[in-house]
Amino acid sequence: MYIPLHIVLRTFVALLTQGFFQPDEYFQSLEPAHRLVYGYGHLTWEWLSPRPIRSFVFPALNVPVYWALRTLGLDESHPSLVIFLPRLLQGFLASATDATSRVLARQIFGDRYASMAYFLSMTSFFHFLALSRSLSNSLETTLSTLALSYYPWHVLATSAPEPPSAHLCILFSALACLVRPTNGVLWFYLYGILLFRLRRRSRAFFSVLRTLIIIGISSLLLAFAVDSSYYGMRVLTPLNFICVNASPVSLFYGSSPWHYYLSQGLPILCTTSLPFVLHGMWLSTRGSNQSAKILLGCVLWTVSIYSLAGHKEWRFIHPILPMLHVFASKSLVDLWDGQRKQLQRTGKKVSSYAARLPICKSHLYILLLTIPASIFVIFFHCTGQIKVMTYLRDLPADDLKSVGFLMPCHSTPWQAYLHRPELAEHGKMWALGCEPPLNLDTHTASYKDQTDIFFESPQKYIREHFPPAVDPSFPPSPFPSSIPGSPLVARSGGGKDAHGAGNPWVMDWRHEWPQYLVLFGDLLAEEGVRDLLEEQLYSEVWKGGFEWEGEGRRKGAVRVWKHSAR
Repeated sequence: MYIPLHIVLRTFVALLTQGFFQPDEYFQSLEPAHRLVYGYGHLTWEWLSPRPIRSFVFPALNVPVYWALRTLGLDESHPSLVIFLPRLLQGFLASATDATSRVLARQIFGDRYASMAYFLSMTSFFHFLALSRSLSNSLETTLSTLALSYYPWHVLATSAPEPPSAHLCILFSALACLVRPTNGVLWFYLYGILLFRLRRRSRAFFSVLRTLIIIGISSLLLAFAVDSSYYGMRVLTPLNFICVNASPVSLFYGSSPWHYYLSQGLPILCTTSLPFVLHGMWLSTRGSNQSAKILLGCVLWTVSIYSLAGHKEWRFIHPILPMLHVFASKSLVDLWDGQRKQLQRTGKKVSSYAARLPICKSHLYILLLTIPASIFVIFFHCTGQIKVMTYLRDLPADDLKSVGFLMPCHSTPWQAYLHRPELAEHGKMWALGCEPPLNLDTHTASYKDQTDIFFESPQKYIREHFPPAVDPSFPPSPFPSSIPGSPLVARSGGGKDAHGAGNPWVMDWRHEWPQYLVLFGDLLAEEGVRDLLEEQLYSEVWKGGFEWEGEGRRKGAVRVWKHSAR
């Protein structure tokens, strides 16, 4: 049986990826689905706030997988399937991006450019890093590329009176917006252009407008039905998502300058193909290809609108990467054509691989420079944060009574990777939280979450919020983290932080000493932390990852310390 290469590649990447990239891969996708099916799992503030902003439409993809495993009892006999089957599903979905990139290039520039766009997609560093992960941005990228492949480019390039066949395009774009409402930025431009071009062709205009209205309303009703059923109340999460992300709450997770996507985002997405992307864009402005100009306008529009937001991340513009590959294919093929003509004039032999991949040899070497980096992010980057869950999952049931994570919030996967129901009781498994100031209208700049308070002075935090001695029965922690949207309580004694500065935004956190503590090695270098843990009879039993990897507070490899009664 023949299996297309892109399906093989993406599923293998999904199954073989060893490292950690973004917390949303687990906490906005796998955890909610795992919790629905098995009854336990961690929900972040986006799911627990009075106005939840996350739709269950995306996590619902994993529900049939978990349900089948539970029904067949395979989650107990083969717990690793709880991890690998959702990965297999995501890899299969991701492979559609490669296939439709080829279709899109063919529609924009012609058959000769299709194989090059396919090659660029298959060898893309950022696709290796993110496309096969269970991130909403990854599925958003796949659905957007599918929709673009059905966009009526041919109708825009002619004056034919027949209505364009845009039903599948609108359907896939609507699904992309359900997965990630901000995807509407891209389609606002493309459908605006389409309706403007069709304004004098009434039959086509009203056909597209009618389809947009019907599918748009149907999608919103689907989201309303799914999410109202999931949350047990009437809720329209796309509206909440847009409102919250347009508020100062989004800046709680960091802000970047206006040029972030130009100076960092696009170079990271494109890596060594960036010169060819820019050259292909320039070529598109010079020719008479209207489809290429519309695609270029979509890229510029999307980057410009996203640049207005304060909080920015590379993955937010992942959906435009297939478009950038199409422009790079234009550059590479045209440059090859120029070199081929020169070789023919001089009587030199043309490379045999050029029949299937028209590219200059030097350009091919430049593009393939990303392969070592891709191998690194798949097999070696931040592996300790994943491997520690395997270590904990493999412990005997009578030797895992409780575990606490003294790490920056969401540094590891959770029950979707651990799958230990005996830790489902609240407080048996806990981590430092990082809930944003949802109920504050002012003074948000001075707000500090639990992670911030802990790392200001770890030793002081431990002495204030942990008992003076370990209870060998390891009871659950009564109040280990903040409750999203709950009122904030001022700290007694004037509300001062570890440095004497005003800090009234502190909850009355109370931890119990767990049997296992998980932390990064750099925490042990903080003053007094190692001595304090050893005084409580903790010692290191496991280490994973590399000392030199990680950033910020996530350095020094991942360590597991266990309490041992003497």
